[in-house]
This record gives sequence, C-alpha cells and structure tokens, in this order.
Amino acid sequence: MSDINIKQLLDLEVAKRNCEGEICEERLDPIMVAHKYKDPTISLICALFAYGNVKQIVKFLNSLDFSLLQKSDDEIREGLKKHYYRFQKSEDVAALFIALKRLNEKSTLEEVFKSGYLKNRSTIEGINSVIKALQELYPFQSMGYNFLISQVTLKTKGAGALKRWMMYLRWMVREDSIDMGLWSGVDKADLIIPLDTHTFNVSKKMGLLERKSYDLQAAIELTAKLKEFDKNDPLKYDFALYRIGQEKLWI
Repeated sequence: MSDINIKQLLDLEVAKRNCEGEICEERLDPIMVAHKYKDPTISLICALFAYGNVKQIVKFLNSLDFSLLQKSDDEIREGLKKHYYRFQKSEDVAALFIALKRLNEKSTLEEVFKSGYLKNRSTIEGINSVIKALQELYPFQSMGYNFLISQVTLKTKGAGALKRWMMYLRWMVREDSIDMGLWSGVDKADLIIPLDTHTFNVSKKMGLLERKSYDLQAAIELTAKLKEFDKNDPLKYDFALYRIGQEKLWI
C-alpha cells in the first residue's frame, strides 16, 4: 500500500475515533479516569500505571483516593497501604503520591517539564526534568518504583520507549475529543509517539516503521514518518494506530 493510501486510511480512522463515545465501558482506556478530574497530576498517575490489562488498570485507578495528594506523608501511606498493582507494592504507590505532592508544593508538573523542554524543544529532556525532580523531592528506590517513574535517559537506541510518559504528554498537549490539552506552550510537533506493542507491530506491518528494535529510537522514527502526513500534529494518528492494532483491523 502506498503512503498516500495509508494516509487516507489513517485520516479516516482519526475522524472515526475522534469522538466522545470512543472511550467507554466497552472500549476502556486509562484516559477515562483522567477525564473525570482533568488534572495534570492525577493524569500522570493514570498514565504511569497504564501498563498491563486495561480492565485491571482502570479498576486500580478507580480504587485510588486522589484527595490524598493534599494530605500528609503519613496519611498518604496509611490511605494507600492496601493498594498495589502488578510490579508496584503499596509503598511504591505511596512514594509516587508523596513525590507528586511535594512537587506541587514547590512548582507544577508543567513548569518542571518546560524547564527541560524549552532548552532544545526536546520532550525527552522535559521528561528527564520531571523524573529528576521526583527523585530529588522524595528519594526512594525500589524495583517497582523505578519501573513506574522510569529513569533519566539521553540515549535512544536500546532505551525504553518511555511510552507512558509520551502518552501523558499527548493527553496534556493535544486537545480534541480524546486528549485534554491542559498545558500550553508545548508544540504538538515536538511530541513523540507513545509506542506500545500494538502500535509497534501494526506500524511495521503497514510499512510505516522499518526498525526492528522496540525502543525510543523506533518511536522517534515512527513519529518522523507520521510527520510526513501531518508535520504540525503527527500524534493525531497515535490513537487510531493503537486501536487498529488492538482491534486487529490490520492482519
């Protein structure tokens, strides 16, 4: 299939998916929980826990009391002592809440992200700034917590795709029937696609991606390809690609 035909197919999928009914109980997505609050901090929690079975993700997120983000460290630990999810024990969940609470007492996620992003218009540097701030404000180490917030990285080849962070940025920066557009001053053209296995596999099958390694470099290369279809907003195709893969529409 030619690039022109692929673009036409994707544009149709984007138009079809960009509606309020696309995210519902029958077609769950973690952004459902984020939409309830339209808050950058709660949205980040939703994004960072967005791995694994989507029903389990949404069930876990709905079990959380986000008012704990305004409480003391001890109240947070007590309130979350029975909450755990896959690789994260209750102390890992509490560590994220405490770190985010401390960040919000000093600044905002948007400001901390921009302090890194604006130097070179690099979303990777912006994400690194937030990860560093969380690590410094609440120094905590565990396998589950390190997986949850990811590690500062400057390399792209062989590095994790930062999928959950990239998805969070899509939610914050883009605005349509799916994404919330809660931030300003970050260019949609600078976003990198949140590459998950569905998107990775379907993009290879469609000829949009040649790279065989699932890493951050693959996400960058796929984004560059999508910029050929829309240089100002390449991530408008992300949700459509994800659904095509998830629903096995391209076999």
